[in-house]
Amino acid sequence: MANSKSAEKSQRQSLKKRVFNLRRSRVLKSSVKDMLKTIAGGDKATAEKNLPDMYKAIDKAAKRGVIKKNTASRKKSRIAKRIASLE
Repeated sequence: MANSKSAEKSQRQSLKKRVFNLRRSRVLKSSVKDMLKTIAGGDKATAEKNLPDMYKAIDKAAKRGVIKKNTASRKKSRIAKRIASLE
């Protein structure tokens, strides 16, 4: 429970930010999961088509601090590598 007006405001802000961060996190996880399923299925064309959307989700999560910058780079690199290895 907040003890002052500023603490109450901070609590409200924190709850609003939490909603956005959870949404970004969910979008990130689902897009990566979908991409991994596509790669496992061996569908290179679809994977390459969906790659920009996955990059967008990862970059937005990194920009807003849901994940760190290097984590985002690592995720993008590993998935691009897996797509490139498909035939």
